[in-house]
Amino acid sequence: MSRFISAAALAAGLMVAASAVKAEDTVRFWYHFDNADNPMSALVEKFEAANPDIKIEAENVPWNSYYDNLYTSIVAGNGPDAAMVKMFAQPRLVEMGALEPIGDRIDAWDGKADLQDNLLDLTKAANEETYYLPVQYVVLYLYYRQDMLEELGLEVPKTCEEFRDVAMKLTRDTDDNGQPDVYGFGFRGGKGGHDHWASLVLSRGVDFEKGSLTSEKGVEGTQFVVDLFQKDKVFPASTPNDGFKEVIGAFKAGKTAMTIHHIGSSNGMVEALGDKVSAAPVPECGGGRWTSFGDESTAVFSSAENKDAAWKWISFLSSQGNNAEFNKATGQLPVTKSDSKEWTLHDKRFVDATVNSLPFAHLLPNVPETSDFVNTVWPVNMQRALTGEITAAEMNAAIDDLYNN
Repeated sequence: MSRFISAAALAAGLMVAASAVKAEDTVRFWYHFDNADNPMSALVEKFEAANPDIKIEAENVPWNSYYDNLYTSIVAGNGPDAAMVKMFAQPRLVEMGALEPIGDRIDAWDGKADLQDNLLDLTKAANEETYYLPVQYVVLYLYYRQDMLEELGLEVPKTCEEFRDVAMKLTRDTDDNGQPDVYGFGFRGGKGGHDHWASLVLSRGVDFEKGSLTSEKGVEGTQFVVDLFQKDKVFPASTPNDGFKEVIGAFKAGKTAMTIHHIGSSNGMVEALGDKVSAAPVPECGGGRWTSFGDESTAVFSSAENKDAAWKWISFLSSQGNNAEFNKATGQLPVTKSDSKEWTLHDKRFVDATVNSLPFAHLLPNVPETSDFVNTVWPVNMQRALTGEITAAEMNAAIDDLYNN
């Protein structure tokens, strides 16, 4: 009898354990979308229908405060279970012990073979661990007003010298106050504008190693940017504070004739401007080219209570069909080969500009300092340099000090 009771008790215990495993698990997921269209609710509904034991709480966190909130929540012990993440944040997150390695999970995942080549290599950590699963990507290029160039008999600029000349000629139609009605280039002086600066500076064979930015070439590059604003006046007066919305809005409204962004904004450009807008690789400056590989991945955090559920969710987002739906709304490119073959959501000229820019696309240094560079050091010092509070040399010295002292 005692054996029977023990067996019954054991069976009851197993049933309780089983019910606990089947109980609803919640995955808190943070993400950020610039675009108004948001596919997340539909994707969550689809996932939960297929996985009734898992509940997804997806929160859209504003981009301007995204990483400040993320770091703070992790330190406070209240971070999400999974989130969208960029490469510049990876070193700090690794340093904080916040990321769960997912290399083994990816290797065992059926969807691995469908990922675009090299994406996993590009997003690998400095310690050779894999913490990120790519979910979308872009490469930045030069947008330009084809109609304005044709009107003035101008060619698409291929070098920095040509870029300056074309930008000056496109800056025209001054109003009664002497302010141009059209500016040659929309420069993003606020947060996120480091990609504009990098294309005009890092292309010169300059990097973040000690003494590189403070070299003659490095200072010359930043001075070139400052002069475009202060002397040539080809950037709008609002440039020091302009962010994504201001720069893209001005281009769509015909207030600027060129800017730098990626394919994610191309459909909106076409909607506003039709065939008047086109794209090409960024100009060659100082003998080279540099443009930004725009990464976006997802990660599971080490504090997640149910890492299996969190992995199941992020791998769902990077799987065939789901990834297409995700990127149809975000306006970026799918990471799956299968979805890419059927991709028709962007005009060919923008896809070509992306592909032709890949040979010189780069990521910022994969070190903890890059997070401060992106969020604080670059925007603060760029704004100060543009307004004349500091020199180009002082700006570059501040960046060099961040990375090398």
